[in-house]
Amino acid sequence: MKLFILGILLPFLNGTAPYQDTDTLLINHVNVISMTSNEVLEDQEVWIVNQKIQRIQAASNSLKSGFYRVVDASGKYLVPGFHEMHFHWRNQQGGIERDLNLLLANGVTTVRNMAEYDWQDQVAIREKINSGEILGPRYFTTGPYLNSSMLQSEEEAREKVQLHIEKGYDFLKIADNLPENSYLILLEEAEKVGLPVIGHAQRALEIDYSLRMKSIEHVEEFVYLFEETQRNDENFMDSIVEEIKISGITIVPTLKVFERIVYYLNDSEFKKLEQVECSEYMLPGDRNYWLSDENPYRKDLKGKVLFGKDAEVLLAEWLVWMKDFTLKLAEAGVPFMIGSDTFGLVVPGFSLHEEMELLQDAGMDAFEILKAATITPARYLGTQAVEGTVSVGKNANLVLLHSNPLEDIRATKDISAVILNGKLMDRNSLDSLLKEVLEINASFIPSPNSNKD
Repeated sequence: MKLFILGILLPFLNGTAPYQDTDTLLINHVNVISMTSNEVLEDQEVWIVNQKIQRIQAASNSLKSGFYRVVDASGKYLVPGFHEMHFHWRNQQGGIERDLNLLLANGVTTVRNMAEYDWQDQVAIREKINSGEILGPRYFTTGPYLNSSMLQSEEEAREKVQLHIEKGYDFLKIADNLPENSYLILLEEAEKVGLPVIGHAQRALEIDYSLRMKSIEHVEEFVYLFEETQRNDENFMDSIVEEIKISGITIVPTLKVFERIVYYLNDSEFKKLEQVECSEYMLPGDRNYWLSDENPYRKDLKGKVLFGKDAEVLLAEWLVWMKDFTLKLAEAGVPFMIGSDTFGLVVPGFSLHEEMELLQDAGMDAFEILKAATITPARYLGTQAVEGTVSVGKNANLVLLHSNPLEDIRATKDISAVILNGKLMDRNSLDSLLKEVLEINASFIPSPNSNKD
């Protein structure tokens, strides 16, 4: 009996307690970027118990062994989990697990899906993640795209709101110009039941109408809201920025997907896209399609004239304006969030970091960019009590980085580990998620034109 008891106790006496089933995790000697300020708390220990951050304090070198796992994070940086706020699951092949793996492997612990296609059940995906049936980030979703053909009357507007409530969607998304009265009824009915309305701008109406939504998706929408002379009038646009700020609306720029479109039309840049490493995680048919001359933007726009200019030249000019306007909005204090649209050669997970890099290259401060991927979307989603910062009492949804993202936002893609619901996924685990995606991809024979959503 004594030998039996000794056999049980020996691992703990030696400081090598089995931790596989423990609910306690210690991240030791880590630099914490809490996102409550832009300061770095150096050499901290962060205790995680039962999926929550229990304690943050100066690191100790004299820890006693116990029922917890210790991660030596010397020289590394702990940040809140990232939010991808404009995601689409665009291809049925391989299932949603492909995209969820890519998101998690890139540090995304919360995602907002922006459409339900007719072959999808997005609420079911959300519930399967919540129940633990499938592994994925915290999941929010809109319903189906709503366009003008669906909303020609006040009654149709009321019916769509009711449908969203009955199904359990988190948001109602508008993707088209609506008749003015239908739009106003939609907003009013949705507000009565606490359903946030989001989406594209109402291009046929004054900007005030669009600012009544919770968020505008794509800074590109502002190109269509204003004439070129207005966009180039600094005083006019300053007044617009002030109006946007006062409204309290949130903007999701999605610049990377538009930059990709510009590159599709430029032969030199298009050739370089073959070297985009993350494209190996696309389904083979999709990758082949988007890198071919069947790419819809090359096919439909290359060599064409838009508004009196060559399409390639015009869209490149628009991109420059969009970057500048996004920077103006950020400098004015307009809340914005990171979203990448995950379309074409914009690959889920990886595209979040590309979007942040593009914002930094446009002149934005790294701390402001991190806010747009952490605390700002948490407040937008109403989860700020438990998400968005590295703070005691909040959910342990965190990312461990090899270097300081406040010095260079590119550090966000150099991930050592992800903590999801208090459970550690180290680099090997994250690489396994990516490997699973490659294995799924390999099971599909490439076919052209497999994704034209």
